[in-house]
Amino acid sequence: MTTTSRLFQPMTLNGLTLANRIIIAPMCQYSATEGLAGDWHRMHLGKLGSNGAGLLIIEATGVSPEGRITPGCLGLWNDGQAEALRETIRATRTFGKTSFGIQLSHAGRKGSHDAPFNGGRRLPTGAGGWETPAPSAIAFQSSDANPPFAMSREDMDKVKDDFASAARRAVSIGIELIELHMAHGYLLHQFLSPLANQRTDSYGGTLENRMRFPLEVFRAVRENTPATLPVGIRISATDWVEGGWSESDTLALCRQLKTMGCDFFHVSSGGLSPDQKIPAAPGYQVAFAASVKKETGVPTIAVGLITEPAQAERILAEEDADLIAVGRRMLSEPHWPWRAAAELQGKIHVPAQYLRAVPGDQDIAIR
Repeated sequence: MTTTSRLFQPMTLNGLTLANRIIIAPMCQYSATEGLAGDWHRMHLGKLGSNGAGLLIIEATGVSPEGRITPGCLGLWNDGQAEALRETIRATRTFGKTSFGIQLSHAGRKGSHDAPFNGGRRLPTGAGGWETPAPSAIAFQSSDANPPFAMSREDMDKVKDDFASAARRAVSIGIELIELHMAHGYLLHQFLSPLANQRTDSYGGTLENRMRFPLEVFRAVRENTPATLPVGIRISATDWVEGGWSESDTLALCRQLKTMGCDFFHVSSGGLSPDQKIPAAPGYQVAFAASVKKETGVPTIAVGLITEPAQAERILAEEDADLIAVGRRMLSEPHWPWRAAAELQGKIHVPAQYLRAVPGDQDIAIR
């Protein structure tokens, strides 16, 4: 009797059941125009959204113009952007069975940059850039000639409202899951880390105070989405810098989010400081996911240099995570789920147009 691979077992997150536990991680494409999804997104999401993965999380999507990382980032701050993304998703769903989530984000002090493939330089105001908000007026890099401005209470209220509005638009176009970006040095992570947050009011100082605003944003999104729609976070488990955000801080945050109805934790690391020292190696972040899963019992996604199907299967078998996110490997090998199905004897959906590549029916155990 053949035992079903854990990677190809279904997984339920709140009211959403995924066909398998393969997640396509959100990956910025820097190819939108005024926040609008276009031809590149239709090609890119169509390719990945028809490869049989259980869930595709759309790239970091700005909740406001100043919340973008670059001028080319996707946005969801107006209805035109929502309609463009709706049409892109509709086209993909014609051929695939992958569920669609979206990562809502605000870049904070890491905004106003050119795309990495154009050099990634900081864009000054008047030359395509904008003023960037942050918890404190501390630049990401000391060489930055345009440091961010410290946010007022009114600025924070606007950001919270922007997240809630973007969440409502996401629901209106059929997005099935929302991930809030609290990782990689962007705005909500900036509030969490004492390296970026040196406020002296009730939003800075103690761990409780530094968590306050990200928790308010989560609550606003949770209150503006259907109760059965999964809402979770991506978190950097550590800054990899002495005196920064730590694994114990992450566990405290996740415990609090669990009480607020957080449906999943997507556990990454780093991105807050150029001084980080990351010991990158295959699966180097899995131990953090395992800690979060053990501490909270909430469904947890492992991510980071997980490139081989057997490696993904082992992480699940050892119960270090519940789902596996694959990012850059999906770009170089967009049919990675097919290979995983072949190696692990899993069952996966293949579009009819591609069946000549694999013998059998559309929902097949690839051999």
